Amino acid sequence: MFKEAYNIVIVGGGSTWTPGILKALTKHKEKLPLKKVTLYDIDKERQETIGEFGIVLFKEEYPEVEFSYTTDKKNAYTDVDFVFCQMRTGGYPMREKDEHIPLSMGVIGQETCGPGGFAYGIRSIKDMVEMVKDVREYSPEAWILNYTNPAAIVAYALKKVFPDDKKIINICDQPVNLLRSYGRLLGRSYENWEPVYFGLNHFGWFKNIYDENGNDIVPEIKKITSEKGFLPADAEQRDQSWLDTYAMVEDMLKDFPDYLPNTYLQYYLYPEYKLKKLDPDYTRANEVMDGREKRVFAECRRIAENGTAKDSSVVHNDAHGDMIIEVAESIAHNRHRYFIVMVENNGLIENLPDDAMVEVTATLGINGPRPYGVGKIETFYKGLIENQYAYERLTVEACLEGSYTKALQALTLNRTVVDAKKARKVLDALIEANKGYWPELS
Repeated sequence: MFKEAYNIVIVGGGSTWTPGILKALTKHKEKLPLKKVTLYDIDKERQETIGEFGIVLFKEEYPEVEFSYTTDKKNAYTDVDFVFCQMRTGGYPMREKDEHIPLSMGVIGQETCGPGGFAYGIRSIKDMVEMVKDVREYSPEAWILNYTNPAAIVAYALKKVFPDDKKIINICDQPVNLLRSYGRLLGRSYENWEPVYFGLNHFGWFKNIYDENGNDIVPEIKKITSEKGFLPADAEQRDQSWLDTYAMVEDMLKDFPDYLPNTYLQYYLYPEYKLKKLDPDYTRANEVMDGREKRVFAECRRIAENGTAKDSSVVHNDAHGDMIIEVAESIAHNRHRYFIVMVENNGLIENLPDDAMVEVTATLGINGPRPYGVGKIETFYKGLIENQYAYERLTVEACLEGSYTKALQALTLNRTVVDAKKARKVLDALIEANKGYWPELS
């Protein structure tokens, strides 16, 4: 696939995460030379603010690139090499409902976990399937690199609908955020570490992390975390809710010391405790809308008005932007670098179903991922993962088949709910809230 320069479209161009990706594209231009960058979104007004920032940024830092933004699919998807996808169907108003509705009924309300993730997942599937079909119409050979959440549900749905499409890669930046945080904890660079990771998206563990000399540094990370606690690598930029999230790693390691946990596992391991800590009247969605949302758009408007991005502070999380560019570069230039990605199991975790979309370490090159197996896993982790996999599979089947029964089964299985009467009550409320977004369930 090697080219002198590449064409990229960012789907979800009006996202608050887009400025970080655009900045990463200019920062890494030696790694991934560009010819054209296009933003695509269905929300014209929202995207325009980000797009005008992009015009200033590329004019100053990468003027040879053709930069534009559009709401036209054909214009967006024609002759592209990479599609960076980060759509949010329903925007933050629907995320707010995803979080508030379950909490009003005594169940965890969170963006990707529990009923909130269930609601968001069903909304995402329709638009993601449509996006893949549109991309394949205009750019059949483009690589689709997907950040869209909840990534586990989206990944399973896309594999089910497009079983033979080998150029869809579902990724998440949380494992990289964790690796960066371990680096901060140890005062070392994480970039040449070799992680051994297993699980599902937002539901996994680091089994080993080998440094440049082949030493497993997981025991050292556990020891320091138990003594000093755990903070994200970019703690200074994080809202309090994220600092609280990372702090729970110490608790998880105390109770289950085998492996280093993904931070999202706290919602499944301690649902009652987490429920008590969540404010039903002011959730993470409200925090984002009042915080990052306002900061990013205000900064983009300021940059557009001043005509310079040289003093910009618009980037929120370097890992998010850096990772997707590094994934594209590893594929385009056949680098075979290590990444943690979602792939069909097919024996990678020996005692889990083959069709589960597991999250494991893989090298990425011109032919896609070459994942590394982890063998059999212990009963506790197997049980947790199988339960979560069943929930994710039933959620996808409920959406694609229009099945109320499977939707109820999915929520009943989810560890943040477990009670069928609660599941039915929450499901009925979410159906009402998602009219126009969900297929009809009967």
